Amino acid sequence: MVPFAAAWLASAIILSFLGFVALSKNQKDVVYRRLGLRRQASSRPSTPSLEKQAPSKPLASVAADLVLAFPPSPRGQLSKMVGAMPAAQRAAMGDLSFDEKKFPSSLLGFDENYATADDGKYNYTGFSVRELKALGDFPDYATLSEVPMPQPYPEFDIDRALPRPYRPFRWAYHQTMSLTKFEPDWWIELESTYRTRIAQRKALYAEHGGAVLQWLPGSELACKELMEMVLQFVCARYPQYFSLSADKSVLENRILGTVTVIKAQPPLLVLLEHIPEDFGVVLRNPEDGHYYLRAGLICSALGWNVASKIGLRLDAIHQPIPDYKEKMQFSMDRYFSKMPANKPIQRGSWGLEVDQPLYMPPDDPHSAYRATQDPSLPLSRIHLRVDWQTLRRLPLSGGVVFNFKALFTPVSEFRDEPYVPALVLQVLREGKENLMKYKNTWHTQHVVMPALEAYAKEQEEKGVVERGWEVKTLDDSPWFPGWREKWHRQQGF
Repeated sequence: MVPFAAAWLASAIILSFLGFVALSKNQKDVVYRRLGLRRQASSRPSTPSLEKQAPSKPLASVAADLVLAFPPSPRGQLSKMVGAMPAAQRAAMGDLSFDEKKFPSSLLGFDENYATADDGKYNYTGFSVRELKALGDFPDYATLSEVPMPQPYPEFDIDRALPRPYRPFRWAYHQTMSLTKFEPDWWIELESTYRTRIAQRKALYAEHGGAVLQWLPGSELACKELMEMVLQFVCARYPQYFSLSADKSVLENRILGTVTVIKAQPPLLVLLEHIPEDFGVVLRNPEDGHYYLRAGLICSALGWNVASKIGLRLDAIHQPIPDYKEKMQFSMDRYFSKMPANKPIQRGSWGLEVDQPLYMPPDDPHSAYRATQDPSLPLSRIHLRVDWQTLRRLPLSGGVVFNFKALFTPVSEFRDEPYVPALVLQVLREGKENLMKYKNTWHTQHVVMPALEAYAKEQEEKGVVERGWEVKTLDDSPWFPGWREKWHRQQGF
């Protein structure tokens, strides 16, 4: 994918800012309404579709729109929180008024750390630095984001827990985001590989450093906020294993038998030591309205790493993805500019791998498996890899977090999963050539496809699947019929 011409972009930025200065009061009101700051009762936008969409205006106008586009602001939630605050904190918060005239000219710089900035500045979600500082550590993120905290999971046993059997296969198979509704109880999903994965990820960081973990100036608030939201989640979801001290300064992890002083190390390192999940944080650049990768903790990428993507704009991050520029770039840029904090989304991507490669940066030796069809390769070595992903906006910093974890399942598990073998077989046989090439399944197909054919035929013969079934995306995708019973049975309950 070829990015927009640099000269055009520079011109568009300059014209956009000059145009903003010249806007009438009514036109500027449009900007403030996009922040959700003028009318507290205004409704939240619904999640836009990310299917193929053509710009309805010239590209220069689209770029200008991004400069003036701000996400809906959650600052209206502050009024629901101040009543429970101690008197000193309420005083530090101030009167919660919003200075419309000051806001556009007082935005924090892209590289600016809120902790050392002037109290009168604002971030792009409409919070003043004074308010951000007064909120302190571990504020009520459920209220701020309007996303409820998870329900406790008392029957959860880390030693026998299996991930839910995600099967995000689609037919007809074409390039879309394939979004599903966010499930608040399943944002961070732990399972029996927890101890192994934490050790593996810490070893990767010790060996590769900035190739797997980095944060750039200006991302301090987003990293702190992300860490606090994740720790709040796991303490609420898995209280038998995680807890915070009364003053929220110490985390106890009873799986690893550790006690962590939270402020003794940077937020992403706290996550590295306790959460087997990958996180990428993109932030809005006030100069062009585009989102850029500014922080990342990613230990399970295939063919790329944090070092190869840090600092890049959204379209450059997605450069290798087939059809992204033609079918998705415009929609993604617009979606990121408007995404509210109260509407997280989830999706799954998948591939077929030999063994279980977790971290495979460019030129990794394991990639050699993808260059040949080994005739001696047994089916037992081939795994479905699913990256179950969440995209959500952090309510305070406005950063958009993309988080995922790699889940591996032997392909042989498909045998008793209704419709799955025929569905996967159809994608491998007839999927669009450039998409399948990007998915890198060729090196396994000579082994997988005969097995899937046998499984699909067996399911028809046993009446598990009706004969002549027309292959299509399953009604409850990413789930297959009977998935919950199988999942429970495999865990022993």
